[in-house]
Amino acid sequence: MALRSDGTVWVWGNNAYGQLGDGTTTARLSPAQVSSLAGITAISAGSDHNLALKSDGTVWAWGYNNYGQLGDGTSTNRPTPVQVLNLNDIVAIAAASSHSMALKSDGTVYAWGRNNYGQLGDGTKTDRLVSTQVSNLNDAIAISTGDSHSLAIKSDGSVLAWGNNGFGQLGDGTTTEHLAAAQVPGISSVTAVSTGMGYSIALKNDGNVWVWGYNYYGQLGNNTTANSLSPIQNTNLSNITAIASDKLAHSLALKSDGTIWAWGYNAMGQLGDGTYTTRNYPVQVPGHNSFVAVWGGLYHSMALKNDGTVWAWGFNTSGKLGDGTTTSRTSPVQITI
Repeated sequence: MALRSDGTVWVWGNNAYGQLGDGTTTARLSPAQVSSLAGITAISAGSDHNLALKSDGTVWAWGYNNYGQLGDGTSTNRPTPVQVLNLNDIVAIAAASSHSMALKSDGTVYAWGRNNYGQLGDGTKTDRLVSTQVSNLNDAIAISTGDSHSLAIKSDGSVLAWGNNGFGQLGDGTTTEHLAAAQVPGISSVTAVSTGMGYSIALKNDGNVWVWGYNYYGQLGNNTTANSLSPIQNTNLSNITAIASDKLAHSLALKSDGTIWAWGYNAMGQLGDGTYTTRNYPVQVPGHNSFVAVWGGLYHSMALKNDGTVWAWGFNTSGKLGDGTTTSRTSPVQITI
């Protein structure tokens, strides 16, 4: 997905569950507008469902809904956007594989969808078709959803985590899951968080990056493939302004000089360095700078330049790169929107 400055949403790629929101299940190789949406201020893409935040503070969802991740009180797939029930005054949204979250203006967080590991944070493992409040959490300023765990930043810069912890992705030094939000010890002054499948990344206000959890493919970027149950600094990175992780096992960071650095799994060229070589340390996406935002998807990556152009690379099944083809790319290609 892409959000234009005029508040319109543009989508492309796989559409098997109606996740493009155009009323069909036809894949698109190039961006097309979601005609029923306007006045959008933020978007978030899950595995097979999507969320959009409107300027009036309401949340809209479409696509796959087997676990209630659309939050409309049903488990019915929706090929066009429907309003998420019982939510207003929302300022941030996050979509995962099969659950969703929203942050309210008062600092409380709400979640819905699958809850088999407690990723909704409501103290249970009960799936929810409508939003439920995350326990033990208020004064939040940012959120992120992983495959089966979730993170939030509080206004004091501390991080809270809940859900699956099989690889230490909650960062508390154990592999014990949490059904409600619990503080991640040993890390503070955090300004951004990102969650992958079994791992977590945090950006501190000094431009340094901290990582923890699953590391089989080197997705922690610390020159090893050893898991970490607690946050550790990625000493290969500095002057970072934004971070991103995908739904599987690669990670991205944007530096203050506009360059992008990537690490982890690379079987589909998702690191953008012109190779298919998996890396356990960050490598620069060559030949490009002036980036201002970065995003990681399943086996692919996207970035926004300061001139408003969008670039993508990696696996291109169903046209997910949006360049009009199904050809995978090991280096960035521009998308016309």
